[in-house]
Amino acid sequence: MTRTVKRRKVKKKSILILLFFLALIIFTVFYVFNFHITNIYIIDNNIFTDQEIIDMAKLSKYPRTFNNNELIIKSRLEKNELIKKVSVNKKNFFREVYITIEENTPLFIYHNKTILKDGKEVDKLYSVPTLINDINDQKIYNKLLNKINDIDLTIKERISEIKYDPNKADKERFLIYMNDGNYVYITLRKINRINNYVEIISAFENKKGILYLDSGEYFEVFGGKHE
Repeated sequence: MTRTVKRRKVKKKSILILLFFLALIIFTVFYVFNFHITNIYIIDNNIFTDQEIIDMAKLSKYPRTFNNNELIIKSRLEKNELIKKVSVNKKNFFREVYITIEENTPLFIYHNKTILKDGKEVDKLYSVPTLINDINDQKIYNKLLNKINDIDLTIKERISEIKYDPNKADKERFLIYMNDGNYVYITLRKINRINNYVEIISAFENKKGILYLDSGEYFEVFGGKHE
């Protein structure tokens, strides 16, 4: 009889321990499931503010993290035509959300459409330069889409119009009209040179003219000589 009682005591003890750990697991899962997002970090956004990204992701009220997993947040943001790709990571027991944005930047207006970074055309006209004439060579057009991303944002904001203006020496030559009244000749192979525009022009004491960056680096004052 003594042995039988001991076996029953052992079984009851094991069951109690099992129930305790089961209850602990259920409590932990329930507790964690009800965690709310506490911090949101937005990375690599230029077109949209942090708050705009948070609003689009439907996270402005810092909701429960498990109701807003990475795939849900990603799908909400990638519905916007100006967002090309989104990466979402969670840390600190899923309460901190890190959202990295790859924007589908508006590049220029062409045939009354805005051309985005991925080549897509949209009807909405954004505040970007206008490509004022046709580029019949598809390879050159595609290269323009790629190379225009080498221009710094601060310089892009100074450009009003772009004209495809090839010559015998270079089929990839463009004439860029700046908002300040100056013109810039550039070739796609050397397009990053325009990022030095402000520094170059500042040396000419507010004179207006043509900056040649396609075949050198010199400035021709309107009505004057090369400098």
